Amino acid sequence: MEQLPVPTGASLHESCGIFGVYAPGEEVARLAFFALFALQHRGQESSGIATSDGSKIRLHAAMGLVAQVFTEAILDQLRGAAAIGHNRYSTTGSSRRFNAQPILVPSPSGEIALAHNGNIVNADYLRKELEGKGYAFSTTTDSEVIAYLIASAPRESTVEKIKYAMSRLSGAYSLVILTRDKLFGVRDPMGVRPLCLGSLNGNGWAIASETCALDHLGAEFLREVEPGEIVVVDESGVNSFKGGIADKKALCIFEYIYFARPDSVIKGRRIYQARWAMGEQLAREYPKAADLVIGVPDSATAAGIGYSLASGIPYSEALLKNRYVGRTFIEPEQRLRDLGVKLKFNPMTDVISGRRLVVVDDSIVRGTTTPQVVNLLRRAGATEVHMCICAPPIRYPCFFGVDMATRRELIASRKTVPEIAKAIGADSLGYLSIDGLIQAVDLPREDFCLACFTGDYPVPVQLEMDKLALETVHNPDQSKDFCERIEGK
Repeated sequence: MEQLPVPTGASLHESCGIFGVYAPGEEVARLAFFALFALQHRGQESSGIATSDGSKIRLHAAMGLVAQVFTEAILDQLRGAAAIGHNRYSTTGSSRRFNAQPILVPSPSGEIALAHNGNIVNADYLRKELEGKGYAFSTTTDSEVIAYLIASAPRESTVEKIKYAMSRLSGAYSLVILTRDKLFGVRDPMGVRPLCLGSLNGNGWAIASETCALDHLGAEFLREVEPGEIVVVDESGVNSFKGGIADKKALCIFEYIYFARPDSVIKGRRIYQARWAMGEQLAREYPKAADLVIGVPDSATAAGIGYSLASGIPYSEALLKNRYVGRTFIEPEQRLRDLGVKLKFNPMTDVISGRRLVVVDDSIVRGTTTPQVVNLLRRAGATEVHMCICAPPIRYPCFFGVDMATRRELIASRKTVPEIAKAIGADSLGYLSIDGLIQAVDLPREDFCLACFTGDYPVPVQLEMDKLALETVHNPDQSKDFCERIEGK
């Protein structure tokens, strides 16, 4: 029986990580491997790489981390001049082998491989339309819907097919697409998920979810792929096409709060600096009398340091994180599962005991993990625990690539701030204001999607959308065939 990762049940789950490279003469599969390694924080359920040698697309994808999925022997088989890769956390479709990406589908002009970061809110409608035209689906993801929408588009060139698909898609999507001889990067017109373009020192081109992937390859960051842009890379170089226009921009603000790596840069703003500024702003909005500031690792570390410097209260590491918990396919026995957050964090009692703490964290979602953290600190001897949160209260679910929760599961949609403080067992609780968050990120408010705080979605959504909606039309036989194909059998 297929085993799944240990569920945390409380935290935000990352968007997917995507990467593409066009570099004739280079070992593109290995370049993709190391880029995906840098993007591992964006998804830990499955990983995959597809390559093209000009005549054939080869694909390998499976459940697990990048280092678990690929071996030297597998990478040696993935030859070619171009490659795309994907790390997955499921936002549409369950966590199963047949949903691993990249997706590979036939088209009249040859196979296309596609990797997707985001979520399509009209995927169910489009899938039913495509099935009515005779297309048979092997997965339960919206990514396969995108792939078949492109493949079936009543247009001649691939660029025009992508433009047609963009005119039909509603939601968030950053894509890398591989054909026999071209690499494409595509970003939805609202720019919900990040995507950037880099140069491999004259030896090729790379497209990635975050700049940190380019850094690890020694690539030069050139620019971001613009919202609504289609980037085409082939033997002639890089060409750009306008694929769609939106009335508003809607970059996900949680890229700055939680998702992106601290060393990445989005819209010219280093993530680490933005999080540091969030902590400084929290200190101004929620000053507390305390002996020590700690940040819940790793996403709130920079914010904790910022709070400390702005408040004058010393900062210290006090919770040590086991970075491998939640990223394993081995189920712990019930006794260990019951330990909950203690599997993830170990408190340093001599640092905590007898002290009043300001604890900076990135967010509170369902409100099930935070009480365990507070209890852990109290058991380690903290006399007071004051929680300060970098995100405003999350009152609405996300439908654009974040597996957050349903609205009824979000604690801030049901309780006031004092009620939440009582529920998590903290002496006090302060959330960063939306205005304070925007000030810390230091970019125009109108550039961002803030729907999880305000309920003002950039496109219409169904408030109780189900990420498993496509499971009801799943064909096990087709999925078995597909799994054998992506594993090279």
